[in-house]
Amino acid sequence: MSAEATNPDAGAEFRLTAATTTRRRARTRIDLRRLGRAALLGPTARDRLPDAIAHLAEAHRAHHPDADLGVLARAYVLAESSHRGQMRKSGEPYITHPLAVTLILAQLGAETTTLTASLLHDTVEDTDVTLDQVRAEFGDEVCFIVDGVTKLEKVDYGAAAEPETFRKMLVATGNDVRVMSIKLADRLHNMRTLGVMRPEKQARIANVTRDVLIPLAERLGVQALKTELEDLVFAILHPEEYEHTRALIAARTADGDPLPALAESVRAVLRDAGIAAEVHVRPRHFVSVHRVSRKRGELRGPEFGRLLVLVTEDADCYGVLGELHTCFTPVVSEFKDFIAAPKFNLYQSLHTAFAAPDGAVAEVLIRTHQMHRVAEAGVIALGNPYAPAEPADPGAAGERIDPTRPGWLSRLLDWQQAAPDPDTFWSSLRAELAQDREVTVFVADGPDSADDARAISLPAGATCVDAAYARHGEAAHGCIGARVNGRIAALGSRLADGDTVQLLLAQDASSGPAADWLKHARTPAARIAIARWLQAHPDGPHVPDPAPRAPLQMTSLKAAGGNAVVDLPDAPVRLAGCCTPVPPDTVAGFVVRGGAVTVHRVQCAAVDRMREVGRTPVAVHWRATADCMVTLVAESFGRPHLLADLTEAMSRQGASIISATVEPPTEQRVRHTYTVQLPDATGLPALMRAMREVPGVYDVGRV
Repeated sequence: MSAEATNPDAGAEFRLTAATTTRRRARTRIDLRRLGRAALLGPTARDRLPDAIAHLAEAHRAHHPDADLGVLARAYVLAESSHRGQMRKSGEPYITHPLAVTLILAQLGAETTTLTASLLHDTVEDTDVTLDQVRAEFGDEVCFIVDGVTKLEKVDYGAAAEPETFRKMLVATGNDVRVMSIKLADRLHNMRTLGVMRPEKQARIANVTRDVLIPLAERLGVQALKTELEDLVFAILHPEEYEHTRALIAARTADGDPLPALAESVRAVLRDAGIAAEVHVRPRHFVSVHRVSRKRGELRGPEFGRLLVLVTEDADCYGVLGELHTCFTPVVSEFKDFIAAPKFNLYQSLHTAFAAPDGAVAEVLIRTHQMHRVAEAGVIALGNPYAPAEPADPGAAGERIDPTRPGWLSRLLDWQQAAPDPDTFWSSLRAELAQDREVTVFVADGPDSADDARAISLPAGATCVDAAYARHGEAAHGCIGARVNGRIAALGSRLADGDTVQLLLAQDASSGPAADWLKHARTPAARIAIARWLQAHPDGPHVPDPAPRAPLQMTSLKAAGGNAVVDLPDAPVRLAGCCTPVPPDTVAGFVVRGGAVTVHRVQCAAVDRMREVGRTPVAVHWRATADCMVTLVAESFGRPHLLADLTEAMSRQGASIISATVEPPTEQRVRHTYTVQLPDATGLPALMRAMREVPGVYDVGRV
């Protein structure tokens, strides 16, 4: 979809071929220059709209004929006057950016409040306009949305500004999804104009867009924004593959497109059957062509696009399906019914395919006009989901109805509160968003409580451990077993859609999770809670002391004392596995069972707990040494060349790899363990950041 031009022949079509992409970019530059000139002329008389928002008003009225445009005019006047004199890096007046963002949303059908907030979305961040002023002139809803998309200052948050800004936006999205709608449109326009940035900054922004914004657009169902963002990221991060794909599309365009003829054949079949339908040709976007070509090899004509059939009623969708399967040769393996079972992002359609005359596969999407609006615009197409309930609903007047608060968002809002630091939040967020499917399970307590089961949404691949923490939070530390569909199951058992899980909880408050629970946990909520408990209980759950015995002789790097020296003669020393201290960390030691001294970083939660139970710390100092040795664990998704990219990133940070272990992939996840030597321990945070930035790596931590 273009923010500056629409294709009247394509209706709500937003995906573009290579040729239309070139034309769109040219029109974009022309329209932005026009909007810039209009912005510099200032506001017009009160009895008519400013010229700069005429195109915006036209797009808005196409979806909302009775919309009040006066509030948009007032918002534009405030935005233009406050941004006047500010310029974008491209040399255009800054006001062209909020205008373009608002136009994107207007073309997707956003309601007036969203567009008002979009026009003002950068005023509080970049001008002297205050939130109080926005509230006074435009009301609480607009003020809340503007506040939600306003970035946190780097001067206050430093390197944590970006993850904390996203945390703030996601929390605001939990109360009003329109916050994220504006953020997605804002990122799309910035990505369209990213060419003026330095290549390294382009790559950084494209990486965040790929890992965070595109998954959010997918989960909110805004396919029109998601697909264009994917193409823009593809061009920046994979320029050679992008050019190859562009050449494939250009060659197909030169050879002629067989899909229009197939579309006419489908129209004739549906006319004969008496089914009123529109049949459109939908070219695949660049990333889709790339994916399909990797899956099927060389693509033939019909495979460069799809046919879209739009009808009025749900029942007509199945009528169309029956006619297609009767009159053409269906490819049964391609059939999917997302009407009876919608995707978790509100998407509904029937997918099928039939064999074209040349033997190629022609894919078909069948949906109603309303399904199409939601498929393209997602939550934006739902209007204002927070409007008061209809008065006809007794007892519900004034309450907010939220059909856009799916399970994944509720989970995210829950676990983000427990994330101990911005890095943990950032890596956990990327891992959460990497899950692209959900299952619904029914979770109850005890073997005889199935009647009290509660439906819980979890990411595909979740286990009984995840179900326990989703149901009980930190009380799940006492989970000692589970039944799945009536049968005893291991806590690491993966759950399928519709499973009933009965959790068995210990009555003993001293019970706690085992370290291997982290291997089974898929959700950030479970992983954060388990890791926090293990850090607070370095010696594991409480058990009675056994008879005295000689201390074990530990020989591995993390078990031995390394460069740590304690003021307790002849006492064995080991570095705590929960916080893995290295020089020059400030540390403290505590005597544990067996007479050994365990050394922790002073920030470790275990230090506070040991002091609370009356244990006296033992003084610890580091031997004089310039370098340090530390063991790191990287968790990633499997992909070609990942190991080479990861070790190269570590080498660039000056790390010498002493040993490395790569575990066999489990559910397409790979766990790497590296023992590295650093010339200076102060370089450890930079090394861990560099490892996290490698595509596919979603978490890095000290052992």
